[in-house]
Amino acid sequence: MEQVLVASNGEKQEANDGNTVDFRGNPADKSKTGGWLAAGVALVTELSERIVVMGISMNLVTYLVGDLHLSSAKSATVVTNFMGTLNLLGLLGGFLADAKLGRYLTIAIFASITALGVILLTMATTIPSMRPPPCDDYRRKHHQCIEANGQQLAMLYAALYTIALGGGGIKSNVSGFGSDQFDGADPKEKKAMIFFFNRFYFCISIGSLFAVIVLVYVQDNVGRGWGYGISAVIMVIAVIVLLCGTPWYRFKKPQGSPLTVIWRVFLLAWKKRGLHHPFPPSLLNQYENAKVPHTKRFNCLDKAAILEDYSAGSRNKSDPWIVSTVTEVEEVKLVLKLIPVWSTCILFWTIYSQMTTFTVEQATFMNRKLGSVTIPAGSFSAFLFITILLFTSLNERLFVPLARRLTHNAQGITCLQRVGMGLILAIVAMVAAAIIEKERRDNAVEKKTQISAFWLVPQYFLVGAGEAFAYVGQLEFFIREAPERMKSLSTGFFLSTLSMGFFVSSLLVSIVDKVTEKHWLMSNLNKGKLDYFYWMLAVLGVLNFLVFIVFARKHQYKVQQYDCSSDTMQKEQKTSKEMAVVAIEMKDSMEGP
Repeated sequence: MEQVLVASNGEKQEANDGNTVDFRGNPADKSKTGGWLAAGVALVTELSERIVVMGISMNLVTYLVGDLHLSSAKSATVVTNFMGTLNLLGLLGGFLADAKLGRYLTIAIFASITALGVILLTMATTIPSMRPPPCDDYRRKHHQCIEANGQQLAMLYAALYTIALGGGGIKSNVSGFGSDQFDGADPKEKKAMIFFFNRFYFCISIGSLFAVIVLVYVQDNVGRGWGYGISAVIMVIAVIVLLCGTPWYRFKKPQGSPLTVIWRVFLLAWKKRGLHHPFPPSLLNQYENAKVPHTKRFNCLDKAAILEDYSAGSRNKSDPWIVSTVTEVEEVKLVLKLIPVWSTCILFWTIYSQMTTFTVEQATFMNRKLGSVTIPAGSFSAFLFITILLFTSLNERLFVPLARRLTHNAQGITCLQRVGMGLILAIVAMVAAAIIEKERRDNAVEKKTQISAFWLVPQYFLVGAGEAFAYVGQLEFFIREAPERMKSLSTGFFLSTLSMGFFVSSLLVSIVDKVTEKHWLMSNLNKGKLDYFYWMLAVLGVLNFLVFIVFARKHQYKVQQYDCSSDTMQKEQKTSKEMAVVAIEMKDSMEGP
């Protein structure tokens, strides 16, 4: 008899699905594969990717403005487009892993692509012909510097987007591949899996901290080529370590892309739009075997699971292009339920993106001396990651236990409450950034003095605290609320909020630059009005938060939905049985004794 477990999220899971194998394709031996060794080796790849990406993104704007002589607005757009593309390509990585390649092979291929991209970036920033002539302070102040031409930027863009392609494939699969090394049906390994996710976020934050302190210092004081060259070596070593760990991994066979399922349900629902909804719903295809309980939301999609006369045969009944199952329809409904919250998470990452662009630019116009040492502008991002590490620890050890006492909820605060807290902190961060920028500009213009760059710490602190709440809350929300078999897709969906946040930042910068005729976002911040841009983001943040509150209050968590739907399903099954009994009695009475 097939053993079935009911997951906490309301879906059924097979305890032994035979889908976990070793590198030879044989059923995985738990004593020889998986566990902390395999998960730790896999984690090295994500750690290296984070070192590479943070080492580039947190200091790239200073290279674009200082060495390539691009405007502040254009430089910010280059950085945010790079980060946006990287996170958006997480959807591609998740699709390929689920559909064909599997997580391991996808990670190995895309990690190699990342290594190639960093090597190209090292060459692009080292070859003298790839940069315009140097520009002194006098010509810089009078906007007389020669800007890098298209040919000089071509290799840089090729390198950046190669890294974005590789990084996207790694990001959407490493956490899932790491969790594959633990058996969720084994109580001991399940605890280890939870601990793995905690350490996963901690490690990538440590990697980011290393990048902005060590690599940024090397880039500014030794040379860009050296800084990016170290990143290239780290990434190559990560690929070698990943490949060497192959005998110890557990591999999950690809089950087919969820995107195909989603597209198929929409297509069949459209084709059958003229049909009437069956009553009771238990007449839908494979209703009683559904792994996700039936709901009445988006009931127009139920038509994809209607059994027509020609599809009622056993062969046609199992053809997914003729009729969907209730499980598939309900999985699509679960994905659709994520979209309202997804849309309101975007602006947080728009605000976060300012930490990699204009905040770094602010630091270049401030006093960065600490004793006799001048701190690189990009290294002030260290305060962002220190705050993330601090609040990640405080969340689990202080805030969550305190919230449990106040709310009498085992979770302490829900994932959406975490996201809401992150949105509030982001708004406050932009208010602080606007006030500090006005003070900085007034001192520079009126008093001819530079205030300390450590005045940027409040905005880094607030955004870092906000990320500790928002990142964890969003990741938990998208993974827990999405269908069980759509792990990679849901991770990619989560990463797309980061992507859209960076793209929205690029769009806002372009619009503001055009509307204000380049008076707000000038390369010389002393002549611009950057504080106005921050105030605009704060106002947009307030409006976005109000919309988020509306969506969050209406959202019904999957566990709650399961509880409600179980009763509904039982009633519908009872109705169906009663109707079947009546039909049999009518048939008997018509046929006679």
